[in-house]
Amino acid sequence: MSKHFEIIVGTMLGASEYVADAIAEKLDASGHTHTIHAEPNLDNINTASIWVVCTSTHGAGELPDNIQPFAKQLESADLSTVQAYVIGLGDTSYDTFCFGAKEMEKHIVDAGGTLITDALYIDVLEHPIPEDAAVEWFDDKLASA
Repeated sequence: MSKHFEIIVGTMLGASEYVADAIAEKLDASGHTHTIHAEPNLDNINTASIWVVCTSTHGAGELPDNIQPFAKQLESADLSTVQAYVIGLGDTSYDTFCFGAKEMEKHIVDAGGTLITDALYIDVLEHPIPEDAAVEWFDDKLASA
């Protein structure tokens, strides 16, 4: 059965966009539909669809600039109908590894949303092409859904 996915991107340098595009290709190949939100705004995102949040971490553990307003919107949102996957990109040489993804997880759960499975945290030192690791993980999750 075809499902619709809302792909929400938090990025500074583009790596999360590559991951989002690769996830979108996987969804296309699996017969699902999707919308990619490079400048996410809760008003434009269907809370009845499955969310895939792809975000990096920037600076001292902050969310990328483009997703910060969206994260703020989630603080007062009712996400009780949301089911989400979270994919984080980070660098384990920093003590703030994947803090951006962890922050998004917290916002989703605190607003009543459900994480479908534990988040994927991709270490870009181990996976220099993070979209490969993300697609492998997501393909496995789709198959078991």
